[in-house]
Amino acid sequence: MIRKLPSGGYRLYSRRLNPKTGRRRNLGSFATRAAAEKHERAVQFFKRRG
Repeated sequence: MIRKLPSGGYRLYSRRLNPKTGRRRNLGSFATRAAAEKHERAVQFFKRRG
């Protein structure tokens, strides 16, 4: 899940809520949306690879 930040960048959040905090886990901040989407694909690949 990608959200635009007030600073103009983008942040990647986990799709599921963190049960301990009730919020989404921050998976990294990126300067461009394309970079965030690229990293999101990498995250999904490794999640299903374990």
